[in-house]
Amino acid sequence: MPLLLLVKRSELKAQHILFFIMMTTLLFCGCSISFKGISIPPDVNTFYVENFRNAVSQAPADINQRFSEALRAKIRNESRLTYNEQKPDVEFSGEISGFRLFDEAPQAGNTVALNKLEITVSVAFANNKDETKNWKKSFSFFRTFESDKDFVSIQDNLIAEIFKQLTENIFNESFTGW
Repeated sequence: MPLLLLVKRSELKAQHILFFIMMTTLLFCGCSISFKGISIPPDVNTFYVENFRNAVSQAPADINQRFSEALRAKIRNESRLTYNEQKPDVEFSGEISGFRLFDEAPQAGNTVALNKLEITVSVAFANNKDETKNWKKSFSFFRTFESDKDFVSIQDNLIAEIFKQLTENIFNESFTGW
């Protein structure tokens, strides 16, 4: 009896492995959809990110270049698209349109516990293969930080964290339809 049970278990295990292999093959063969939900038509192969403009005077002078490169890296690292400045299939352009510091969490004695940095980016997406997919939209995100911290010393890290979320949101809007 134990030998029969052992044989049935191994058959069941083999069936599970076979099922897993078949499902994995189906997912990866001929699909333009990944586990992240990316949906890029097969005829779209290249992208271009124009250097964004800095439209706010209080932001660091190089913030637009840093954002442009962050968006390029996001697309390069998380899609199959290749960078191409000459006749790209999809293009991104825009500007850093907001860079604001706010007081948050007021406390007694006219002090605040937290400050908030918010960055807004206006983006134009052009799909040169299907103009019905073109859009213009603003994206904002923020990070809070303790008010006793020196803003200048943490500014670069805050900007990087905000850019990570902004590029994720722009990527999703462009390639997932969420």
